[in-house]
Amino acid sequence: MTLNQRRSLIVPCQPKISIKRQTALVGISRAMVYYRPQVAEHDLKAMAALDRIFTRRPFYGSRRLRFTLARDFGLTLGRDHVRRLMGLMGLVAVYPKPKTSWPDPGHVLYPYLLKNVTAQSANHIWGADITYIHLARGYCYLCAVLDWSSRYVLAWTLSPTLEADFCTRALKQAIGEYGPPTISNTDQGSQFTSVEYLAVLKTNQVRVSMDGRGRCLDNIFTERLWRSVKYEEVYLKSYGDIAEARTNLAEYFRFYNEERPHMALQNQTPAQVYAKSQNKKPSFDGQNPNLLTLPSLSPVAV
Repeated sequence: MTLNQRRSLIVPCQPKISIKRQTALVGISRAMVYYRPQVAEHDLKAMAALDRIFTRRPFYGSRRLRFTLARDFGLTLGRDHVRRLMGLMGLVAVYPKPKTSWPDPGHVLYPYLLKNVTAQSANHIWGADITYIHLARGYCYLCAVLDWSSRYVLAWTLSPTLEADFCTRALKQAIGEYGPPTISNTDQGSQFTSVEYLAVLKTNQVRVSMDGRGRCLDNIFTERLWRSVKYEEVYLKSYGDIAEARTNLAEYFRFYNEERPHMALQNQTPAQVYAKSQNKKPSFDGQNPNLLTLPSLSPVAV
């Protein structure tokens, strides 16, 4: 288990187990819980450029990213340097890879349940994902929970690190406000395979679906959301800090949900489509988890 994965197991506000005891159990020092990496100015510039390239070309690996950095931004970095920055940003190219590494054996993985399945109503299928947000003096991470049938952003959170807690908070907020979905789909990242995140899904009897490794289309709606967020909001501004990012993103997501017409929704807004169908929730057939009993609605293709 990597250091970041062990750090992700720490629950800051756990009333029964102190931070000191938790760090002892996972084998790290208490100082590591509060450690925040310092990033040099030239690395921040390179990370901002990588973010732009990767948002447009998520299938680029370190070789192509390195070449594009030099060609389009005049930034000459070694391949190992690019890999290190990709690790800080949580970027993984979405092409099939040989099995040279394996998921943490302590994390339970689930199959992808959505092949040939259509999202037909609100709270049928939710997707969650994480993206990198550049700040003037650093960076942070954005997690969003999206209703697939309406493209409605149900909840979102920001965090200065990639620890699992901020994803769990977004999920809890979404379920608390809108009720649980039938299926939750995510990638196989440690944030979404953490005990805390999966416990929320199990408690609410939500079916768990996870993308295949290296498959960019399994969570395509959330990937499209990130492209909209980046090009319509983040790249047009320069957030000074995480508080400024939070304020501006709150206004953008309000605009995205309530004002921005969506062509795939016949130019309706996500809020309009979600409101129309939120009481028509599909359910799984009791015999086969891959067979769905769906209401008679005009489907939006997954």
